[in-house]
Amino acid sequence: MNLSVNGVEIIAGEESTAELAAARELLRQRAVEVGLLEPEETGEAAAGEALEALLAREVVTPEPTEEECRRYYEGHPQEFQSGDLVHARHILFQITPSVRVPEMRARAEQTLNELLREPERFAAVAAELSNCPSGQQGGNLGQIARGDTVPEFERVLFQLGPDGLLPEVVKTRFGFHLVAVDRRIPGAKVPFDAVRDGIAKRLRAMVEEKALRQYVSVLAGRADICGANLDAAETPLIQ
Repeated sequence: MNLSVNGVEIIAGEESTAELAAARELLRQRAVEVGLLEPEETGEAAAGEALEALLAREVVTPEPTEEECRRYYEGHPQEFQSGDLVHARHILFQITPSVRVPEMRARAEQTLNELLREPERFAAVAAELSNCPSGQQGGNLGQIARGDTVPEFERVLFQLGPDGLLPEVVKTRFGFHLVAVDRRIPGAKVPFDAVRDGIAKRLRAMVEEKALRQYVSVLAGRADICGANLDAAETPLIQ
């Protein structure tokens, strides 16, 4: 299906969806309509400046208040902890190109079931089966801070819960892990004043995205658009 906005045919580039291309053309036409861009101007630089001026003039995004920032701070305590530490051990069943993944998962699950019955054998099993060098130290990974491991492993280590052998196999890009958390050391909560500006920036971006979507939706409601549904359009940021 051809893509057009008010009879103007457009082509979505390789890095753009039809919705995003249509939203940008819609904004370009609005910039022409209000005199911020000459109809014959087609250069990206001129169009970009005009669209930024258009959004600055017609899309109002209020600054987050002190109360809103503090409410976000109090409602997301885990985001503002620094220095959390975990002492953990693991047994890695590594995935390599030659490994049959279902069989490796089954082996990891069988081993976990055995260790849940006899957790004191963790070190011996790590030395025998783990594909990580830590296996020779009983699977001991030492003291781990946030950011020290891949995200999918970190999420498991720092999730709230009891210490000890985790009752489920953990899957990461490296393979299947059996994980034991021996100790958790909570970090200190970062003071509100130290993160206030960052919270305000985050809230401002969220409000701006919503306002941009609403603005494009209003423009789309009075435009003739073929080949794109701007009810679910991406934020039309100008790049």
